[in-house]
Amino acid sequence: MGDYMFPLERQKKILELLMIKKVIKITELTEELEVSVDTLRRDLNLLTEQGKIEKIYGGVKLVESTFGESSIDERMISHLKEKEMIAQKCSEFINDGDCIYIDSGSTTYQIAKYIKNKKNLTVVTNSIPVVNELLNSDVELVIIGGKVRKNEKSVVTYEYLFNFSELNILKAFICASGITIEKGISDYNLEEAITRKKMIELSKEIFVAADSTKFGKDVTIGIASLDKIDYMITDHNLPTHFVNQFKKTSTNLIISQN
Repeated sequence: MGDYMFPLERQKKILELLMIKKVIKITELTEELEVSVDTLRRDLNLLTEQGKIEKIYGGVKLVESTFGESSIDERMISHLKEKEMIAQKCSEFINDGDCIYIDSGSTTYQIAKYIKNKKNLTVVTNSIPVVNELLNSDVELVIIGGKVRKNEKSVVTYEYLFNFSELNILKAFICASGITIEKGISDYNLEEAITRKKMIELSKEIFVAADSTKFGKDVTIGIASLDKIDYMITDHNLPTHFVNQFKKTSTNLIISQN
């Protein structure tokens, strides 16, 4: 089949295979695609030039940023110390009796670990790890219905499934993949962004929990401008110029300490 496929089709297939298996040998690819080594090399050279793949000894791997966000499993362990400190700081804003929303980000997930002993707390979430974390606690859990995004372990809801105005959410804890002063917060996935936007509308106070590496980035989909965000909670590695810029905004920047 291979040599007769359109080059674009073959290249798409190569990327799909690499998403499943992070590293693939050249020999595996020639067998899988049933193409000659010469044909394959042309495809690989093109994908390398486009910055989508990287050649490694005897094979190829995906360039991490090709598909925007890395998987939730990878993000759960990157900058873990910072995320835990941010989450601990967030938990200080959560009181007994609150009804809060925790979204499906890897930083907001950590919040669940610090709130198990709060009294009469209701947590609305679209994060399956948050639900798992709180299953054996006294926290009242409300999970948003909708489609499960398996790679994000989250549920993305559709407009018509939103009926949460009766829930009276006091505080929403939201993650972001990008934060800039000019554009506010942004994310990679449209469905996640829709859920986040909706929750920002429905909640009385908005907290964005994001480690310092997210600042200065403006990624694919805008979620909200800074004037919609009450508190921005990050770690102590945030460069000073961001701290100064935030002083001119209405958003409270809170830096979790070491």
